[in-house]
Amino acid sequence: MTVTELASTRTGRAPGRLSQVLVRLLMRRARVVSTETLAERFSLVTLEGPELAGAAWAPGQKIQVAMGSAFVARTYTPMSWEASGRTRILGYAHGEGPGADWLRSLEPGVECDVFGPRASLDVEGLTGPLAVFGDETSMGLAYALAMQDPARSVACAFEVTDLDAAAQVADRLGLSRAALFRKRADDAHLETMTDALASLSGLGASFVLTGRAGAIQRIRNGLKARGVAPRRLLAKAYWAPGKTGLD
Repeated sequence: MTVTELASTRTGRAPGRLSQVLVRLLMRRARVVSTETLAERFSLVTLEGPELAGAAWAPGQKIQVAMGSAFVARTYTPMSWEASGRTRILGYAHGEGPGADWLRSLEPGVECDVFGPRASLDVEGLTGPLAVFGDETSMGLAYALAMQDPARSVACAFEVTDLDAAAQVADRLGLSRAALFRKRADDAHLETMTDALASLSGLGASFVLTGRAGAIQRIRNGLKARGVAPRRLLAKAYWAPGKTGLD
């Protein structure tokens, strides 16, 4: 049972003592080495600590960072993980809430508690080039997958709110094959994105679908309708409007 799952089984506020016990038992202590604003709402955060050293990590896995309590955590996809005990995450401040407040308040020397790394997306079974669909919350994953095997082709299609900000981040991360699409309230942009992704099917691409739950469902159904075999589709919802706890 994860920290988040445990929290969901309780009602009311968890006692502080129980939270402290869970932190000591389940989490790794880390320190912020640096935080860099790449564009509006985007923060590149480097964490390190002896307790992170030697952790078994693979691209696609996740960590959960406690927001002052073991019962309130936010999930991030590490971009890299060094055996010495250093990891990087790309944080995106969706709006208001514990995660956004944490990102905005970070500075070197701040300590935090990390649960993981642990399983989230297992891309080991996907063959051929990769096509990554997602949004601002998926860009760190795309970087991790691109760096896993520089010889492997990784194309990206992101639905974003701010095209200029997303373009700055993609350029900073070296995601040269990232196509950016402005989100529309009626989701009409998803049809165009499905066509763009489906064009890669003939190249033998496998598809990694992440980000917003509703968008993933539309894209997955569209790709299947265009003949993409289910075995070439891997999906993981990171968030949904009005919901917390998706990771």
